[in-house]
Amino acid sequence: MFGDFLKTLLQPEPQPLQDTDARRAMAALLVRVARSDGTYAPEEARRIESLLMTRYQLGPFEAASLRAEAEQLEAEAPDTVRFTRALKDAVPYEERIHVIEGLWSVVLADGVRDQDEDALLRLVANLLGVRDQDSALARRRVEKGLA
Repeated sequence: MFGDFLKTLLQPEPQPLQDTDARRAMAALLVRVARSDGTYAPEEARRIESLLMTRYQLGPFEAASLRAEAEQLEAEAPDTVRFTRALKDAVPYEERIHVIEGLWSVVLADGVRDQDEDALLRLVANLLGVRDQDSALARRRVEKGLA
């Protein structure tokens, strides 16, 4: 189902992503972060759908469908580097900070801050070219919003 998209991500010099593919990559990255602690909580799935609805102006059905697609894509995708490289090339820096905020909101959605999730988020921020300080500020903004 996602063969062509995965081939695009696996190319040594991938082409910039189309909007639909950028959405898929973003959603799959959100799922990957949510699954990184070995538990994919319902709160995390709901948070992913909420983020997709807000970011892409989707209705609930479309967001749920995109999340389901992303779950399958994430399971088939080889590594996190491909998603982040594709997003880094497709999204300006300020928007990548919003991506990090979204990722932090998924990590914190279940009320548990796991060290595997923390480690993956540090890696993703680095791969997206987001400075550690900006990632920490994004996490604090999310923590304040969730408190």
